[in-house]
Formats: sequence, structure tokens, C-alpha cells
Amino acid sequence: MYAFIDEERALYGVEPICRVLAIAPSGSYTYRARQADPMQRPARAQRDDVLLEQVRRAWERNGGVYGVRKVWQQLLRDGQTVARCTVARLMAAEGLRGVVRRQRHRTTIADTTAELAQDLVQRQFHAERPNQLWVADFTYVATWRGFVYVAFVIDVSSRRIVGWRAHTTMRTDLVVEVHPNSRTDVQANSRSRY
Repeated sequence: MYAFIDEERALYGVEPICRVLAIAPSGSYTYRARQADPMQRPARAQRDDVLLEQVRRAWERNGGVYGVRKVWQQLLRDGQTVARCTVARLMAAEGLRGVVRRQRHRTTIADTTAELAQDLVQRQFHAERPNQLWVADFTYVATWRGFVYVAFVIDVSSRRIVGWRAHTTMRTDLVVEVHPNSRTDVQANSRSRY
């Protein structure tokens, strides 16, 4: 806002612009004075300039992988007293971020030699009456105790699940043995397992 006032002050003047923007003209004068002499900037802004250079150096020195916590700890080891929230604020302002290493779960191991399943419905997923067309799917769900693999059969007409099985291991028979009458058996078994 003050940069805009500084650009347009020759044409309109500072006070008229500030009156329209409903701000005090003293703010504009203070901005211009601080631009001319950086030593008039607030102590926090001056300290941020020094800290920002140290934060950037610590982040780059470690390959750009350190996040807020590790950069903060590095600054403390280097003898710089700084609050963690200050490091977080400066890193966010500069767009510096650490690398997040996530644990990857491999849920499927593809068999490249196996024959692919045929598309028997030619991607036409509509039916005029119930029990005319069923489709199957297989997925997994992350739970507190690990992954649960679920195979189910859906009636295309009603969009309802007509059969399903769940298990803690991904096996071929889990998918092959799903049929509409398997719901009650699996529910009883799954309650005791989970």
C-alpha cells in the first residue's frame, strides 16, 4: 500500500491518497524514511534480516532437506539463540521447506507374466434390472492394526454390494471366492479377527 502511495504521490499527493484509503499519512512518511535508511527499521525486522541469512545458510548447508525443527536445532548448535517459531516464520516467508520422508507400503506386487483379466462387459456399466450384471473390485483399507484387504461384488443396477470378503492378507482366494452368499460368513469371521 505504501509503495502504491509512493508511486502516485507526484500526481495526487500523499494526504489525498491517504484520505481515500483511510490511513494516516505518517505511515507513508515512515515507510519512505525506512526505505531510505534501513537502520530506521524496527529492531525485529533488522534481526530477521540477520537470522534469515543464517537460516538460509543452515538449510542450504544440509542439502535443503532440513525442516523447521532441524534448522532450529542447527542454529542452537551454532550458538544462535532463536525461538523455534521465529525459524518457522522465516522459513515460511522464504518458501524453505524440509523433505518429508514417508514410509511407503507396497500393497501390490504385479505379476507381469500373468494373463490380464478379460473385460467381459466392454466398459458398459449399466443394467436394466437387478442381478443382470455384477462387477467385482478389490481394495485395501488402512486401519490402526494394519491393512485390511477387501474384495466385493456390486450389483450394477442397484449399486449395492451383494457379496464381500475381508482379510489381513492379500491372497488370490480372497478375490476368487467372493459370492453373494459369503457376506454373513465373512462378517462373523471378520469380527473375531479384527
